[in-house]
Amino acid sequence: MKYFYYLIISILIISNKPLFADEIILLGKKVFFGSGNCSSCHVLTDEEANGEVGQNLNQIKPDIYKIISSVNNGVGVMPSYKGILSSEEIESVAIYVYKTINK
Repeated sequence: MKYFYYLIISILIISNKPLFADEIILLGKKVFFGSGNCSSCHVLTDEEANGEVGQNLNQIKPDIYKIISSVNNGVGVMPSYKGILSSEEIESVAIYVYKTINK
């Protein structure tokens, strides 16, 4: 699992607008509670997100690829955020969620 985290960070560092690890987590948190509106549906207990519509992220513990795929393509009643969030925002929220559920 750590491999996925390092892979995504490496991709972000190589991209046109590199971010440092702390900036990635901060952007991911901003997306989770802001523009991505994830916290309105999902439970992420560590950060007191208590949504009741989506899956409890602490219980299912998705890997980074599953999170990115779900955000890009949507799952069930969750819409796709591709085109709404940038790829950098999607990758950052995936890293943020993954790191939070695996503390």
